[in-house]
Amino acid sequence: MTMQEPISQPAIADRIFLIRGQRVMIDRDLAELYGVKTKQLNRQVKRNAGRFPPTFMFRLTQQERRELVPIWHRFESLKHSSAPPFAFTEYGVVMLASVLNSDRAVRTSVSIAETFIRLRQMVASQAELMKKLSELEGRLDQHDGAIREIIDALRKMMAPSEEPRPKIGFQLRQ
Repeated sequence: MTMQEPISQPAIADRIFLIRGQRVMIDRDLAELYGVKTKQLNRQVKRNAGRFPPTFMFRLTQQERRELVPIWHRFESLKHSSAPPFAFTEYGVVMLASVLNSDRAVRTSVSIAETFIRLRQMVASQAELMKKLSELEGRLDQHDGAIREIIDALRKMMAPSEEPRPKIGFQLRQ
């Protein structure tokens, strides 16, 4: 990735994970996108710790790290790392641009923020679709009862009567 080359939203979206119910990005992915070493990124974060409250950034637990490593091969080296990586929320990602203080960091943060917004819009539209499906399902449940009644009535009409029917026609008396 060159300095002028824009980062595609799919490339960013592939690096967003759902951890602790939040969409986050891992420090090493962000460092790669910002064009810095992970060590440098984390050093800047530590120097500006007041800008990164727990709602902006948190350290993964050992369990979270163990779950992340088998899913993504690019995290293989985390398996033997002594310190678990940091996870940055959308707000932490935007704050990184101010502490890294480079044009690339600003452009990258804008791209990442746009990707987070797009993901949020997709989730909102899916929630709306789920609501409409639930409403439709409710209407079908109401119609199911009416359809069952019609089918039962048809079955009764088609079932042979248990009472013998009188024969139709002339009968000869003997």
